[in-house]
Amino acid sequence: MHNLSPWAETLRLAVEIAATLAFALSGLLAAARKRLDAVGVFTVTFLAAFGGGTLRDLLLDQRPFFWVAHVEWLWGLLGLSAGAMLFLRHRHFEPTERAMQWPDALGLGLFAATGVSKALDSGAPALVAVLMGVVTGVFGGVLRDMVCNEIPRAFHDHQPYAICAFAGGWTYLGWWWLTDSPSQALLACVIMTAGLRAIALWRQWTLPGWRI
Repeated sequence: MHNLSPWAETLRLAVEIAATLAFALSGLLAAARKRLDAVGVFTVTFLAAFGGGTLRDLLLDQRPFFWVAHVEWLWGLLGLSAGAMLFLRHRHFEPTERAMQWPDALGLGLFAATGVSKALDSGAPALVAVLMGVVTGVFGGVLRDMVCNEIPRAFHDHQPYAICAFAGGWTYLGWWWLTDSPSQALLACVIMTAGLRAIALWRQWTLPGWRI
């Protein structure tokens, strides 16, 4: 059984909070690059931060959603969006695509780990749990890019993205089976997923593409 101790529950909540912040930052930078207004900035930030977790909870039929149970995070995102707009306008800071990649990579690893963990809690089989980790890690970025009128980066840049979350999910399961420690498995998944994505960006790894 995938039973979490109080310490492991606290760790998972901390990881989900860190993932939300990381993807919220990537959403803010994406909205700033598109020069959206205040409503657009908050919408993109919200979708990036909560989109993957909300889809996971819908598929697993879990209620309430994270942002419903922790409504203070909605107020935090409102404040973060407003503050970021003022800061970027005052500093004349121009966000780049590369600046978005690093918080996105960290958020991918953090959300993949919580997705696998929550799926296992619900009694999902191994493959479903891994796919829930992929959904949680990837879908927020997909919504962010779609709302910004771009083909989702996860689908078109040919760099490993969802594959990193898939490998991290199996790392979670393997570490849990070896050690019977969900907290260690959670951290192993984060390190594997975010580490693979960071190395892929650094080494500019690409997946095979269509030859037409």
